[in-house]
Amino acid sequence: MHIIAVMSGKGGVGKSFVATGLAAALQRRTGRTAVLDADITGASVPHMLGVPKSGRVDAEGRLLPGMSPDGIRVSSMSLMLPADEETLIWRGPLISKAIDELFTLTDWGDAEYLVVDMPPGTSDAALTVLDKLKPEGVVIVTTPQDMVTKIAHRSHHMVREMGGNVIGLVMNMAFVRCPKCGEQIDTFGSVRSDADAELPVLATLPLVMEWAALADSGQAAKIATDEFDALAEAVLAGLKVAGTASAS
Repeated sequence: MHIIAVMSGKGGVGKSFVATGLAAALQRRTGRTAVLDADITGASVPHMLGVPKSGRVDAEGRLLPGMSPDGIRVSSMSLMLPADEETLIWRGPLISKAIDELFTLTDWGDAEYLVVDMPPGTSDAALTVLDKLKPEGVVIVTTPQDMVTKIAHRSHHMVREMGGNVIGLVMNMAFVRCPKCGEQIDTFGSVRSDADAELPVLATLPLVMEWAALADSGQAAKIATDEFDALAEAVLAGLKVAGTASAS
């Protein structure tokens, strides 16, 4: 099973949005994709993908993941809570333990790709994902705002220090289009090009009100299929490059 982590230096940049979109694109490509919602205290993947509450175990004590309408397996603490508004007030070590157990105890079946929606930041929980799950590639989500992008690069440096492979950046909420004239308005100023960049930009996504409505109604898999299909291809290409490098 190929593990792809989606990471952000801070919250509020659309990390879970990108994780669900990437998972949906990989599901369209292979039909064998799963998501680990490792953002324990901010879990939102089941809601965005329309996964009903579950929390079941099999006869051997393994967790049975929830299933989205299009067949994406999802393991998340939020599936075990009675309502999305329920709060987990846990310290770092307990959160790290929960991430490890969700990964190791879930029956992932024949999943070919596992997308991990990581907790934001570079603290204990993120360390657990990188150390225990050892993803083959990491996608970092940011907005084009200079301050936020600098914080995103801290995530890059963290992954690099741990010997991981950062495939590139996703610039989210980068622009809006005027509904009357179609003019592109850069939300946080102009988006940098790849020239002189430490990391390639894998995708530049706009801020679209209709996309937010789809995610809120559990239909994130229908959002920006062309854009996320292209992102999935770029991510898979990044995995192949990493595999070639490690084999040489």
